[in-house]
Amino acid sequence: MDVANVVIGFIMVLSFFGLVWYCVKGCNLMVGFFVMSVLWTSIALIGNSVHPTSVMEGKTFIDVLTNVFQTGPENYGKAILVNIFFGAFFGRVLIDTGIAATLIRKVVELGGDKPRITMSLLCIVTAVIFTSMTGIGPVISIAVIVLPIMLSLGIPSPIALFSFMGSIMAGIFGNIVNFKQYQAIFATANESYASYDYNTYFKFGMIAMAVSLIVVLVVSNVMMNRKLSRAWAATPDSGATVDAPAISWISIILPVVGVVVFKVPIIFGFIFAALFALLTCGKLKGGFASVCRMLSKQFADGAIDVAPMIGFLLTLSMFNNAATYASPYFKTLLDGAMPQTALLLCIVFAILTPLGFFRGPMNLVGSGSAILAVVVATAAWPVQFLYPLFAITTVAPQHLDVTQSWVAWGFGYTKVPAKEYMKMSIPTGWIIGIILCVIVFFMYGNLV
Repeated sequence: MDVANVVIGFIMVLSFFGLVWYCVKGCNLMVGFFVMSVLWTSIALIGNSVHPTSVMEGKTFIDVLTNVFQTGPENYGKAILVNIFFGAFFGRVLIDTGIAATLIRKVVELGGDKPRITMSLLCIVTAVIFTSMTGIGPVISIAVIVLPIMLSLGIPSPIALFSFMGSIMAGIFGNIVNFKQYQAIFATANESYASYDYNTYFKFGMIAMAVSLIVVLVVSNVMMNRKLSRAWAATPDSGATVDAPAISWISIILPVVGVVVFKVPIIFGFIFAALFALLTCGKLKGGFASVCRMLSKQFADGAIDVAPMIGFLLTLSMFNNAATYASPYFKTLLDGAMPQTALLLCIVFAILTPLGFFRGPMNLVGSGSAILAVVVATAAWPVQFLYPLFAITTVAPQHLDVTQSWVAWGFGYTKVPAKEYMKMSIPTGWIIGIILCVIVFFMYGNLV
């Protein structure tokens, strides 16, 4: 074992834990990943000058810089950014047409004055809605409808907030935009993983969505006091409120149906579903110029919703490419220590699921990208098996986490103390992780 590689490996491990600490403190992730990209690239270049590595063989200083800071963002943009923008546009259409709000009102009418039933129905509809929608804007737009209804039914505010955020988390397991985001992270870790598509993931995504929603509802009902503060039927406002036509409601699932059943490109699916929603809701009236202005505004509003995510993803792509040059040093330290069987890896992921909270080392949208780079560098795992494991430790913790932007907004809106929320969110995320890791083993463990 080369001493220089070991020393450099330890330095990179220390810097990695520094990144974990940085993420847990809730500091700006875009800046953090850019700094790490510069640091790891610099250390790898120094290490290569002392003891050449295969990943830098035949590459000049400029080639390395180009790969990290130019090729990384360019390839990432081609693979994911347009999908995110069109997904955000579609989310804005669902809000502006009133389709999402109408579905929620209809659910409340169906549940009547039965708080547990109404809460369950609202969570189911919210999960379905967020298989297509994403971003803090759409979340807040739905939250200001759902949360007052739950609170008016006497559901304690911590449980109302937890069940709503938990239902979003469940929907994200099936969300096409989020899948594309994580798929691009995998593709930068290993080019062969780029062929993994939503259709292959879909079965597990739907199972994960159902399991997560069931666990959230069970925990919510167990935590709910037997004596609710006050219960009455929450009805939609009369007067100015106009329901979207029933035919327009199916637009929510059209992107998923288009991709899974008809194999259409996802961007076409979002555009078709958005136009269908606008047409059936009578929004394509008023002349060509007026419709163009409306579409431009919806696209711009959607872009604003996901702008912080885009900045983070671009610097994350730099970090992923930098991690490629760092991987030989991690492999020097960890080779032989990583689990080598499907069962052991599933057990490790199940146990370590809580480390996905606070943007921790098991979270792909935190410091988990480095873990992915190390795992990929030390063993040849099939992506059909590995992707669901990282999806579990990313989606469940991240979308229940207090560092999630819309969860933080929810604390201010409902006046719920973070401690009360975390008593439910962290155990729930862990339970979901354990159950889903077992499912992954039985579904895909034979591929290893």
